[in-house]
Amino acid sequence: MTALIALIRKDLQLYLRDKRALMMHLLMPVVLAAFFGSLFGGGPEASTSKVEVGLVVLDQSEVGKQIAAGLQADSALKVSLLDEAAAQAQVRKGKLPVAVVIPAGFGQSAADALFSGIDKPSLTVYYDPSQSTMLAMVKGLLTQQVMQASSAAAFSFKDSSVTSKQLAQVASSDLAADDKAQLSDFLGSLKKYQDQRAATAQKQQAEGKADAQADKKPAGMSVPFSTRDEALSSGPRYNGYAHSFAGMGVQFILFMGIDMGISILLARRSGIWNRLMAAPVTLTTVLLGRGLSGALIALGLMCALFACAMLIFKVTISTLAGFLILAISFALMTAAFGLLIAAFGKTPEAARGMAVFATMIMVMLGGAWVPSFIFPEWMQQVTLAIPTRWAVDGFDAVTWRGLGLDAVLPPVAVLLGFALVFAVLAIGKFRREAQQ
Repeated sequence: MTALIALIRKDLQLYLRDKRALMMHLLMPVVLAAFFGSLFGGGPEASTSKVEVGLVVLDQSEVGKQIAAGLQADSALKVSLLDEAAAQAQVRKGKLPVAVVIPAGFGQSAADALFSGIDKPSLTVYYDPSQSTMLAMVKGLLTQQVMQASSAAAFSFKDSSVTSKQLAQVASSDLAADDKAQLSDFLGSLKKYQDQRAATAQKQQAEGKADAQADKKPAGMSVPFSTRDEALSSGPRYNGYAHSFAGMGVQFILFMGIDMGISILLARRSGIWNRLMAAPVTLTTVLLGRGLSGALIALGLMCALFACAMLIFKVTISTLAGFLILAISFALMTAAFGLLIAAFGKTPEAARGMAVFATMIMVMLGGAWVPSFIFPEWMQQVTLAIPTRWAVDGFDAVTWRGLGLDAVLPPVAVLLGFALVFAVLAIGKFRREAQQ
């Protein structure tokens, strides 16, 4: 036991003296986690960012102005008024995801086609092909504003010319006789109402009486509902930094495991390993000392990373016991992974290249860079065979999801299982080589 403790203490002292390793394994994940966390929504107090949209208004009609004003007033959009050439240039350069052009005469044409569907005008929408999700959102908001403004013009009793045009279009259309008759009756009733209201307004104006309703603009059709958005989780409000610190922590601590394995290969090459084997300690003791020291370093790094997350980025941990158990399990898996690299690596250079590649694949498929729930369904099932998936999901569970100790037990069991398999394979390989 004294020899084992001495080996562990020696490895810890060597690691702490290596400033490059400390920077690589502690500072870099903090910086990258802060960057990715801001992309995932930031802290719980962060507000939703607006979509930047370029708007070209060539239609100076009342309807066109109402559409433009509605888009500018929308809380989800940040609208910039531009000319068409500038809007195209901004989208082409990637400075704007979407630009909308309201052509001349659009408002009147949209109101004319509201019921008949004949000669529908079109809006030109320029968009960055890498921002197709923004395009769908802007088109939805644009539909709302066009419907509201064009229907307001169609139902206005101050001007029944739109309804007259619609009646003429329906009469000359190729609609079924029953549909044409019903639509003509509806539009005829609407025109009769508009004419009566217009006549009443003129009469009151001639008599010097004010009509309170005459000065009001018709509201037009609007979306007949609103949503009450309420984020639900078992714990605190969602914090994008929680997931990013879990992902970056898993990634860079695995890099530390690679370094641990490569250091054994370097010790073999330099002859230090043979001298260590000649000492009065068993092979198992040496491997346990190297593995446990690596696990302690991994555990310390993970705790330090999340301490930064809690102090700087307001990440909360719902169950400290669950977090520690999970961190210990992941640390043991990382140490066993490092021993596996040392056992099966031929040279330090070849082993590092293969280990880094394997680690990047595990990190990517494990959901460390982006949450695994956005993966295709088949990929989500495949990644259950990867230890990093369980580690990231476990850290998510005890941070922003706010789940209890029972939520980390499955990830802990899987990580310990991988640690056991890796350790058995590595120790078996070392023993076979020692016997040769």
